[in-house]
Amino acid sequence: MSNVPDFAALLRSAQRSAVHLEMRDAYAVGDEAEEIDRFARTGEIELDPEASWWPEWLGLVRETIDRGVVVRRARIVSEPVTDYIRWEHAVTPMNLAAGELVRWLPRSQASDIALPGNDFWLIDDRLVLFHFFTGYGDWAEPGFAFSEDPATVRLVSSAFETVWERGTPHDKYSV
Repeated sequence: MSNVPDFAALLRSAQRSAVHLEMRDAYAVGDEAEEIDRFARTGEIELDPEASWWPEWLGLVRETIDRGVVVRRARIVSEPVTDYIRWEHAVTPMNLAAGELVRWLPRSQASDIALPGNDFWLIDDRLVLFHFFTGYGDWAEPGFAFSEDPATVRLVSSAFETVWERGTPHDKYSV
């Protein structure tokens, strides 16, 4: 999340909850490229929490959860899933081990949900961080936007909670 200014500070500001909704079938952000390429070629995944960019992220998540904050992630995916989603599913045990809760929702079950146009993080039902990606899945300029607008917060909160209610916990979702 290099385009997000001081994301660690944002997550550290959470007091009760931090939720993340992902709605793309593929991302092409640089820090994952090598691992995804290897997975596409060999089917192998890296589940070492000390490898690559994982230590920083997992440490931040553990620190956040240790303060009593609930961290949930929901993913809306097309089926059959893309190779990227297959990789993401395979490495999700890392998120779970850090304490995140993760659910998956097939896109076909999201047709009647009012969804925002972009992925987001919602912190304590007060602050939304939207992420902007190119059509190819890399960061788009400006990369992000913040909103504390009450109507926007209500929209993203409602969208997330509906996806969460319908979603399948990671351990029960197969790709």
